[in-house]
Amino acid sequence: MPHYLVSGYRPDDFDPSTQDEAMMEEIMEEIHALNREMIAAGVRKFAGGLGPARTLRPQPNGELLLTDGPYLETKEHIGGFWILECADMDEALAWVRKGAKACRTAIEVQEIFFYPAPDIAQFLSGVATE
Repeated sequence: MPHYLVSGYRPDDFDPSTQDEAMMEEIMEEIHALNREMIAAGVRKFAGGLGPARTLRPQPNGELLLTDGPYLETKEHIGGFWILECADMDEALAWVRKGAKACRTAIEVQEIFFYPAPDIAQFLSGVATE
């Protein structure tokens, strides 16, 4: 069954401490309720939040430059994600609609194409192929 990466976006300057406390409690209750619904339906495989990004950029001299922020310069960043297992994109989009309402933010969904790691013994002996 296909897996989907569901990503929630926030503005780069988003600071949750500046949010109204009552509204944040309401949002978190809705997100927790959605998580429980996803788990009960058997679609939620994993979820997480993300901290600030750091990027290593190769330089012409072969050095790597460490920079703050994501690789792409944008005004938004991924704040959190779910990994869902759904029958198809239509089912994933139905969950994403609920996620966008609960999180009150833009949500993106992408199908994940898995490339499982080869068996380590076969890989080391050169037998495994990708």
